[in-house]
Amino acid sequence: MPEAADEVELLLHNARLRDELEPYIDESVSLVHFRQMNLREENCFLESMLAWERAPALPISCWSLPELVLPRPDSLDEDLLQGILADTIDRLFSVRVVLEMTEHLSDRELYTLIYRDILPACEKKVDLPGNYLCWRCLDESDTETWLTYYATEAERLQWLQQNIQPLPAARELPFPRKLPRASEQ
Repeated sequence: MPEAADEVELLLHNARLRDELEPYIDESVSLVHFRQMNLREENCFLESMLAWERAPALPISCWSLPELVLPRPDSLDEDLLQGILADTIDRLFSVRVVLEMTEHLSDRELYTLIYRDILPACEKKVDLPGNYLCWRCLDESDTETWLTYYATEAERLQWLQQNIQPLPAARELPFPRKLPRASEQ
């Protein structure tokens, strides 16, 4: 009998979620295959959709209190920069911002990227457990850096088959870092 009661609760919750989502629904929802999900999975998906729709778009610097304000990169010596960078990475992680593909950047380059591009970026702050904003610190158009440092051998070979340009040599990452990952919280 408890399973039937759970099923009823799931169905009622599903109906409430669908009602709340009604104003936001567009053709993209039809691309989701709800029949491939059980009711619990569907409810989680609908909850995440509703959280996305209701989430405020804020500069990432405002995601934490107090606001994350950094000194200008050119005002810091290397020792001070390293300490502030480590603290900044921890503060970003505490608000579920994860940095990826940073190991081709020096500390100063990474700090500058955070200062110039990440902190002022307006993004939806979706407050759901396990939800992270993963910021890839490699420009999508920078194929050479990706091929040199991050692409697997299979990806490199696939790229070589599809392109005329020479393949850059694979190299070790110049600035290896152990940064927090989304799975660690």
